[in-house]
Amino acid sequence: MEKEIIRLLEERGPLTGGEILKATDEDMLLLWRSCMLSRALAVRTVGRRYLRLDRRVEDFARLSPSILREFLTYSVIGLVSDHRSLTQRADEISSHISQVTRTKSELAYEIISAAMDQFEGIGLVREQAAVMIAGDIVYNMAHDVPRPERSTGRLVKGSDMDIVIVVDDQFPKRLIPRLDDAVYKEKQRILMIPHLREEIDYVVKDMARVREQIRFDTFRHMVACKILEEGALLYGSEDLFSRIKQMLREEGITQKLNNLENRAKRFRGAALKHLLREDPQKVREEYQYLFYPTEESEEFE
Repeated sequence: MEKEIIRLLEERGPLTGGEILKATDEDMLLLWRSCMLSRALAVRTVGRRYLRLDRRVEDFARLSPSILREFLTYSVIGLVSDHRSLTQRADEISSHISQVTRTKSELAYEIISAAMDQFEGIGLVREQAAVMIAGDIVYNMAHDVPRPERSTGRLVKGSDMDIVIVVDDQFPKRLIPRLDDAVYKEKQRILMIPHLREEIDYVVKDMARVREQIRFDTFRHMVACKILEEGALLYGSEDLFSRIKQMLREEGITQKLNNLENRAKRFRGAALKHLLREDPQKVREEYQYLFYPTEESEEFE
């Protein structure tokens, strides 16, 4: 397999892991191992890694992108002897990821703005709600690799847009379902437009639920806090947004999440060594969770 990869790179220059997979149609795990262990090949990864919570691992802490997603989308493989071309291709991939991130972020704002235009309490949202965006986009790591949307199986364009809407204690309770409905209609519209086909995961909640979640005492609460911690303000009240961030700091949630990220880094190092050394068949039977991605979907269900 290594010889086949080298021949391909000699012909086409540096490629992403996904491009090599498409050209060779080899087993994903064995292809990754061949690239990682070869002395003739260099693997350059762009972007960053960040915390992801996963029930399947000890302490729930792992890094995102997963080892597989990082290889397929964010890694460039080239010949050790062709350093210049490898650097150039890595820069191109990095620029593309940044452009995808900007595009998705701008679209998320347009979607929320359109939803608010249809909502009767737009002024209340601006003053008494904080609309946050989280996930790949806030880390400048959004991708556009097609994947099936969870509920319909319809192909969507890569990273979803994770939206959290928090309303304060003065926001009228009767309007919360209507706010949810306005966002839901935009979610469905964007999913069905052929030239867009973007997925939005969103949740609307009040501060009472936030105060419950910052107890950080269940996996679902941990996921919710992690999303609030990474969230960036997209629309609405800067004051409420700042108060939520302050609550996370004062309750020690920010530090707890930092500790989890450090554990996740150690876990990634151990997982890499294990996947490179263990018998491939045993990996497929017992350790797939180390290699494949997971979704933090519980907050949006």
